Amino acid sequence: MSDGEKVHVDLIGAPQTMLATLYAKALDADFPNPILGDRYAKEIVEHIDYDWKKTAITPRVAPSVTTRCAHFDNWVRQFLARHPEAVVLHLGAGLDSRFFRLNPGPGVEWYDVDYPDVATLRERLYPPREHYHVVSASVTEPEWLADIPDDRPALMVGEGLTMYLTAADGIALLRRVVEHFATGELQFDAFNSLGIESQWLNAVVRRSGSRLHWAINRPDEILAAVPGVRLVNRVSPFDSDTFAQVPGVYRVMGKVMSLVPALRYMAQYHRYAF
Repeated sequence: MSDGEKVHVDLIGAPQTMLATLYAKALDADFPNPILGDRYAKEIVEHIDYDWKKTAITPRVAPSVTTRCAHFDNWVRQFLARHPEAVVLHLGAGLDSRFFRLNPGPGVEWYDVDYPDVATLRERLYPPREHYHVVSASVTEPEWLADIPDDRPALMVGEGLTMYLTAADGIALLRRVVEHFATGELQFDAFNSLGIESQWLNAVVRRSGSRLHWAINRPDEILAAVPGVRLVNRVSPFDSDTFAQVPGVYRVMGKVMSLVPALRYMAQYHRYAF
């Protein structure tokens, strides 16, 4: 894309929420002590013609996005350190720059999967790279997975994804991934029932006109529904190492909320091996 050229974006529903997470990362990049330091997000925001006030993201709430993103960056790095020749499925990738931030080695084949209009936008805004692929499809469609090589360990990453799926679609997706590959990991975040029931308080979801569906309250629900997986870790955002980087007032708030299990695990980070 040429300097000064801007891309007009007109999205509704769940795809629109990717603009909120992108903007949070762009704001973080300008902080004196950024959590993520995603310069790609800052550059992409500057190339998009959009009223960013519509996202409901402000510098104050940006850490709620960037701490989560940094946490999954760490988990992905851990997996790739053990499996330098792997397939990565980044599902519902939106405009996230994880491939470019992490810059995996040449043994990794990386697939960013999202709706066709989002995939087209990615291809306009990000440069082509070897071993990097954009898949134009809904993650719940079964057909696209058949074209992904299954001859190496696989990592499925779904950040900000599961809650927008129905339970039936989400479980079917996880099962397909586990059945397609011989070995690998599933890494994703989720909301519990309280998180789904209180979605009307979530300004990003509300303003996009989207709706949250799938509540995951305990890892046992995944273990029972997806044969062949075993739990590696399930943590609250408040217990993540990345949460230590937020301002002190948020750490205090996290400690208070952690005293109530339903609030502590209203959002959760899940990691399973198969």
